Amino acid sequence: MPDKRIIIAGTGSGTGKTTVTLGLMAALSQKGYEVQGFKCGPDFIDPSYHTAVTGRVSRNLDSWLLSEETLKDVYIKGSSKADISVIEGVMGLFDGKGPLTNEGSTAEISRITNTKVILVVDCYSMARSAAAIVQGFQNFTDEITIAGVIANRVGGEGHYKIIKEAVEKECGVPVIGYLPYNQDIELPERHLGLVPSIERGDLDDFFTGLGESFSETVNLDLLLELSVSEYPDISDKPYFSPEKKASVRIAVAKDEAFSFYYEENFEILESCGAELVFFSPLKRELLPEDVHGLYIGGGFPEVFAKELEEQKEVKKSILISVEKGLPVLAECGGFMFLCEKIIATDGSEYKMAGAIPGVVKMQESLAAIGYRELTGAYGNYLLPGDTTARGHEFHYSVFHTDGEYIAAWKTTGTENVKREGYQDGNLMAGYTHFHFASCPLMAERWIRKCEEWKQLNFDI
Repeated sequence: MPDKRIIIAGTGSGTGKTTVTLGLMAALSQKGYEVQGFKCGPDFIDPSYHTAVTGRVSRNLDSWLLSEETLKDVYIKGSSKADISVIEGVMGLFDGKGPLTNEGSTAEISRITNTKVILVVDCYSMARSAAAIVQGFQNFTDEITIAGVIANRVGGEGHYKIIKEAVEKECGVPVIGYLPYNQDIELPERHLGLVPSIERGDLDDFFTGLGESFSETVNLDLLLELSVSEYPDISDKPYFSPEKKASVRIAVAKDEAFSFYYEENFEILESCGAELVFFSPLKRELLPEDVHGLYIGGGFPEVFAKELEEQKEVKKSILISVEKGLPVLAECGGFMFLCEKIIATDGSEYKMAGAIPGVVKMQESLAAIGYRELTGAYGNYLLPGDTTARGHEFHYSVFHTDGEYIAAWKTTGTENVKREGYQDGNLMAGYTHFHFASCPLMAERWIRKCEEWKQLNFDI
């Protein structure tokens, strides 16, 4: 069955693939197409752009976190009822987990989903050399198809014609358009605080202008032709199909401060028997009283530290439930929020929920980044024994405590981190962002713990 999808890949980071991806999404949306966004790798920032532009929740395609079959299921579910799917690559086309294989790379996603690639080349200060670059990427492997090229940071129409002629003659693929070297259409600096601006709609005018500019210099009709491929093989049993009727209610903190969640994590919890109840700590919404678990994902508690400090009743409602033994999973920003304080880089201190004895200190440089494979430390009910799950870390803060504590996880994937996070009874917290599809048993065990807690506290 034919399907329209395309991967926007770069020769490296910073070549403009995010700008091109958003320009394409905006331009197609403006022409009335229903566009679905995907992002290769574990990034949460770029999918927030996609979601803002298309109006559909963007999803991650990660070949290290997910098996090939599960990854295809994520694509199939996400692309349902879309006219075209646009998949944004990560780093350079062949950059992934290591230097000797394509594992975790955009190229591997292209192979698994059988999706053709549009290669974005930064053509600033070059002409014929662009053909050499494209040819090198073409000849590196025969597992993927580079179907076309978009030239970025082009000096003008004349410059573009030189590049187009050289690439099409030497490489045999069409150059379907270009983006001019124009500061007005460059994305604002990407940093942690940008996502809340996107969610407020502050960049709507920027996205509109980007789509209009894209339509003027890129052949959208040709791109749509190149995007046609056969639908990926469908597994016998869709991975995220509902299996159990809801038996417990899990509260999910979700707003501008807590926005880093994999959509599949929600779907897996629901398929295991959870009804999800969303609430916003920033909007003074207390933890719902009739819930049997709490999920606090990552996000930007440091950006909203002052506002969160003021939510005394919200924090109290959470602290009381944690102390009663409510089963809680807190990831990264959620972990920070449950600590006693967040200390900003300028030394300012902000009181948080106080469920975890310790503080987190922000720093200017990255504290940790990379994939993680984890097993539970002793006493961890989510990952007992040799059970493993996969996730990733990306944070600028460090946890400090004066007392002894029990770590939640034992990690691999870095020589420096041997234990991670914090656990106390039913509270499991740490910096790792988990993908439940890497270990569905983790979600199932959480649901079982919520059912036990429900029986003790509600079914009297």
